[in-house]
Amino acid sequence: MIVSTSTKPSSQDTQTLQEVWSRLNAHSCPYEYNFHMHTICSDGQLTPEQLIKQAAHIGLKGLAITDHHSVEGYKIAQNWLKKTSLEEPKRSLPHLWTGIEITSRLLDIEVHILGYGFNPEHPVIEPYVWGESPIGNQGLASTVIHAIHQAGGMAILAHPERYPYSAQKVVPIAVDLGIDGVEAFYAYNNPKPWKTSPRQTETVLNLSNLYGLYYTCGTDTHGVNLLQRI
Repeated sequence: MIVSTSTKPSSQDTQTLQEVWSRLNAHSCPYEYNFHMHTICSDGQLTPEQLIKQAAHIGLKGLAITDHHSVEGYKIAQNWLKKTSLEEPKRSLPHLWTGIEITSRLLDIEVHILGYGFNPEHPVIEPYVWGESPIGNQGLASTVIHAIHQAGGMAILAHPERYPYSAQKVVPIAVDLGIDGVEAFYAYNNPKPWKTSPRQTETVLNLSNLYGLYYTCGTDTHGVNLLQRI
Protein backbone atom coordinates (compact mmCIF):
# COMPACT_ATOMS: atom_id res chain seq x y z
CA MET A 1 0.00 0.00 0.00
CA ILE A 2 1.29 3.48 -0.88
CA VAL A 3 1.68 5.74 2.14
CA SER A 4 1.50 9.48 1.63
CA THR A 5 4.63 11.44 2.48
CA SER A 6 2.48 14.30 3.81
CA THR A 7 0.40 14.57 6.97
CA LYS A 8 -2.20 16.56 5.03
CA PRO A 9 -5.03 14.48 3.54
CA SER A 10 -6.28 15.19 0.03
CA SER A 11 -9.85 15.40 -1.24
CA GLN A 12 -9.22 12.01 -2.84
CA ASP A 13 -8.34 10.70 0.62
CA THR A 14 -11.74 11.78 1.92
CA GLN A 15 -13.45 10.19 -1.07
CA THR A 16 -11.65 6.93 -0.34
CA LEU A 17 -12.87 7.15 3.24
CA GLN A 18 -16.46 7.51 2.05
CA GLU A 19 -16.05 4.51 -0.24
CA VAL A 20 -14.75 2.40 2.66
CA TRP A 21 -17.65 3.44 4.88
CA SER A 22 -20.14 2.47 2.19
CA ARG A 23 -18.86 -1.13 2.41
CA LEU A 24 -18.63 -1.54 6.20
CA ASN A 25 -20.55 -4.24 8.01
CA ALA A 26 -20.73 -5.79 11.47
CA HIS A 27 -17.61 -7.89 10.76
CA SER A 28 -15.40 -5.03 9.51
CA CYS A 29 -14.15 -4.16 13.00
CA PRO A 30 -11.78 -4.89 14.65
CA TYR A 31 -9.72 -6.87 12.10
CA GLU A 32 -10.23 -4.87 8.88
CA TYR A 33 -11.04 -1.29 9.85
CA ASN A 34 -11.08 0.64 13.11
CA PHE A 35 -12.10 4.29 13.27
CA HIS A 36 -12.08 4.97 17.01
CA MET A 37 -8.89 4.59 19.06
CA HIS A 38 -6.94 6.61 21.62
CA THR A 39 -3.27 7.04 22.51
CA ILE A 40 -1.35 8.65 25.35
CA CYS A 41 -1.84 11.93 23.47
CA SER A 42 -5.24 11.98 25.17
CA ASP A 43 -6.58 9.32 27.56
CA GLY A 44 -5.26 6.12 25.99
CA GLN A 45 -2.48 3.83 27.19
CA LEU A 46 -0.68 3.13 23.91
CA THR A 47 1.93 5.41 22.41
CA PRO A 48 1.15 6.35 18.80
CA GLU A 49 4.03 4.13 17.64
CA GLN A 50 2.71 1.17 19.64
CA LEU A 51 -0.77 1.71 18.23
CA ILE A 52 0.25 1.87 14.58
CA LYS A 53 2.63 -1.09 14.94
CA GLN A 54 -0.17 -3.13 16.50
CA ALA A 55 -2.56 -2.07 13.75
CA ALA A 56 -0.07 -3.25 11.13
CA HIS A 57 0.44 -6.54 13.00
CA ILE A 58 -3.32 -7.15 13.16
CA GLY A 59 -3.51 -6.55 9.45
CA LEU A 60 -5.86 -3.58 9.49
CA LYS A 61 -6.56 -2.14 6.05
CA GLY A 62 -7.33 1.29 7.44
CA LEU A 63 -7.77 3.20 10.68
CA ALA A 64 -8.04 6.56 12.38
CA ILE A 65 -6.61 7.68 15.70
CA THR A 66 -9.30 9.74 17.40
CA ASP A 67 -7.62 11.26 20.42
CA HIS A 68 -9.65 13.75 22.41
CA HIS A 69 -8.81 17.27 21.23
CA SER A 70 -5.44 16.30 19.74
CA VAL A 71 -3.92 15.28 16.40
CA GLU A 72 -0.42 14.63 17.73
CA GLY A 73 -0.93 10.87 17.78
CA TYR A 74 -1.99 10.94 14.14
CA LYS A 75 1.10 12.92 13.13
CA ILE A 76 3.48 10.59 14.97
CA ALA A 77 1.83 7.47 13.56
CA GLN A 78 1.81 8.92 10.04
CA ASN A 79 5.53 9.64 10.28
CA TRP A 80 6.12 6.05 11.40
CA LEU A 81 4.18 4.80 8.35
CA LYS A 82 6.20 7.04 6.05
CA LYS A 83 9.50 5.88 7.52
CA THR A 84 8.51 2.20 7.48
CA SER A 85 7.25 2.33 3.89
CA LEU A 86 10.63 3.70 2.79
CA GLU A 87 12.60 1.13 4.78
CA GLU A 88 10.31 -1.81 3.91
CA PRO A 89 8.70 -0.93 0.55
CA LYS A 90 7.17 -4.40 0.12
CA ARG A 91 5.51 -4.45 3.53
CA SER A 92 1.72 -4.15 3.60
CA LEU A 93 0.74 -1.20 5.78
CA PRO A 94 -2.67 0.18 6.77
CA HIS A 95 -4.01 3.49 5.55
CA LEU A 96 -4.21 6.14 8.26
CA TRP A 97 -6.81 8.90 8.08
CA THR A 98 -6.82 12.00 10.26
CA GLY A 99 -9.11 11.68 13.24
CA ILE A 100 -10.21 13.50 16.38
CA GLU A 101 -12.91 13.23 19.05
CA ILE A 102 -14.41 16.53 20.16
CA THR A 103 -16.63 17.05 23.18
CA SER A 104 -19.62 19.11 22.08
CA ARG A 105 -23.00 20.34 23.28
CA LEU A 106 -26.20 19.28 21.55
CA LEU A 107 -29.59 20.14 23.05
CA ASP A 108 -28.70 20.26 26.76
CA ILE A 109 -26.32 17.29 26.84
CA GLU A 110 -22.69 16.50 26.06
CA VAL A 111 -22.05 14.48 22.92
CA HIS A 112 -18.86 13.41 21.18
CA ILE A 113 -18.28 14.24 17.54
CA LEU A 114 -15.63 12.38 15.57
CA GLY A 115 -13.85 14.19 12.75
CA TYR A 116 -12.17 12.33 9.88
CA GLY A 117 -10.21 13.15 6.75
CA PHE A 118 -9.75 16.83 7.64
CA ASN A 119 -6.65 18.95 7.22
CA PRO A 120 -5.10 18.95 10.72
CA GLU A 121 -3.27 22.19 9.94
CA HIS A 122 -6.35 24.15 8.88
CA PRO A 123 -6.76 27.25 11.11
CA VAL A 124 -10.38 26.39 11.91
CA ILE A 125 -9.23 23.16 13.63
CA GLU A 126 -6.76 24.94 15.92
CA PRO A 127 -9.22 25.60 18.81
CA TYR A 128 -9.97 21.88 18.98
CA VAL A 129 -6.42 20.53 19.33
CA TRP A 130 -5.38 22.14 22.60
CA GLY A 131 -6.03 19.04 24.66
CA GLU A 132 -9.13 20.40 26.38
CA SER A 133 -12.85 20.48 25.64
CA PRO A 134 -13.84 23.61 23.69
CA ILE A 135 -15.84 26.24 25.54
CA GLY A 136 -18.46 28.79 24.55
CA ASN A 137 -19.75 28.80 20.99
CA GLN A 138 -16.77 26.71 19.87
CA GLY A 139 -18.19 23.82 21.87
CA LEU A 140 -21.59 23.87 20.19
CA ALA A 141 -22.16 20.77 18.05
CA SER A 142 -23.17 22.99 15.14
CA THR A 143 -19.87 24.89 15.35
CA VAL A 144 -17.80 21.71 15.66
CA ILE A 145 -19.48 20.08 12.66
CA HIS A 146 -19.03 23.22 10.58
CA ALA A 147 -15.34 23.46 11.52
CA ILE A 148 -14.68 19.85 10.49
CA HIS A 149 -16.40 20.51 7.17
CA GLN A 150 -14.43 23.72 6.61
CA ALA A 151 -11.23 21.73 7.12
CA GLY A 152 -12.32 19.29 4.42
CA GLY A 153 -13.41 16.49 6.74
CA MET A 154 -16.40 14.38 7.68
CA ALA A 155 -18.28 14.63 10.99
CA ILE A 156 -19.61 11.50 12.72
CA LEU A 157 -21.72 11.22 15.87
CA ALA A 158 -19.89 8.84 18.22
CA HIS A 159 -21.72 6.00 20.03
CA PRO A 160 -25.25 7.44 19.57
CA GLU A 161 -26.82 5.07 22.10
CA ARG A 162 -24.58 6.17 24.98
CA TYR A 163 -26.20 9.50 25.79
CA PRO A 164 -28.90 10.51 28.31
CA TYR A 165 -31.25 10.96 25.36
CA SER A 166 -32.00 8.11 22.95
CA ALA A 167 -30.44 7.92 19.52
CA GLN A 168 -33.94 8.49 18.09
CA LYS A 169 -33.88 11.95 19.68
CA VAL A 170 -30.22 12.87 19.24
CA VAL A 171 -29.59 11.73 15.66
CA PRO A 172 -32.31 13.83 13.96
CA ILE A 173 -31.00 16.97 15.69
CA ALA A 174 -27.46 16.11 14.61
CA VAL A 175 -28.74 15.64 11.05
CA ASP A 176 -30.25 19.12 11.13
CA LEU A 177 -26.83 20.44 12.15
CA GLY A 178 -25.10 18.76 9.21
CA ILE A 179 -23.70 15.54 10.67
CA ASP A 180 -22.39 13.19 7.96
CA GLY A 181 -22.78 9.87 9.74
CA VAL A 182 -23.09 7.83 12.91
CA GLU A 183 -20.94 5.27 14.66
CA ALA A 184 -23.15 2.24 14.12
CA PHE A 185 -20.88 -0.71 14.93
CA TYR A 186 -19.92 -0.20 18.58
CA ALA A 187 -19.61 -2.46 21.65
CA TYR A 188 -21.49 -0.73 24.47
CA ASN A 189 -20.71 -3.18 27.30
CA ASN A 190 -17.05 -3.92 26.52
CA PRO A 191 -17.61 -7.60 25.61
CA LYS A 192 -14.68 -9.98 25.21
CA PRO A 193 -14.08 -10.76 22.45
CA TRP A 194 -15.15 -7.43 20.99
CA LYS A 195 -18.51 -7.58 19.24
CA THR A 196 -20.86 -4.83 18.13
CA SER A 197 -23.98 -4.58 20.32
CA PRO A 198 -26.88 -6.05 18.29
CA ARG A 199 -29.82 -4.02 19.63
CA GLN A 200 -28.08 -0.65 19.56
CA THR A 201 -26.53 -1.41 16.19
CA GLU A 202 -29.92 -2.14 14.67
CA THR A 203 -31.33 1.10 16.03
CA VAL A 204 -28.46 3.22 14.75
CA LEU A 205 -28.37 1.50 11.35
CA ASN A 206 -32.09 2.12 10.92
CA LEU A 207 -31.57 5.80 11.68
CA SER A 208 -28.61 5.90 9.32
CA ASN A 209 -30.71 4.48 6.50
CA LEU A 210 -33.63 6.78 7.32
CA TYR A 211 -31.53 9.93 7.09
CA GLY A 212 -29.07 8.81 4.42
CA LEU A 213 -26.03 8.89 6.71
CA TYR A 214 -22.68 7.15 6.53
CA TYR A 215 -22.01 4.65 9.31
CA THR A 216 -18.70 3.74 10.88
CA CYS A 217 -17.15 1.21 13.24
CA GLY A 218 -14.65 1.40 16.07
CA THR A 219 -13.45 -0.24 19.26
CA ASP A 220 -12.98 3.06 21.14
CA THR A 221 -9.77 1.56 22.49
CA HIS A 222 -8.29 3.23 25.57
CA GLY A 223 -6.18 0.30 26.77
CA VAL A 224 -3.26 -1.58 25.26
CA ASN A 225 -5.21 -3.94 22.98
CA LEU A 226 -6.77 -2.60 19.78
CA LEU A 227 -9.19 -5.55 19.82
CA GLN A 228 -10.83 -4.22 23.02
CA ARG A 229 -12.14 -0.95 24.40
CA ILE A 230 -10.40 -1.27 27.76
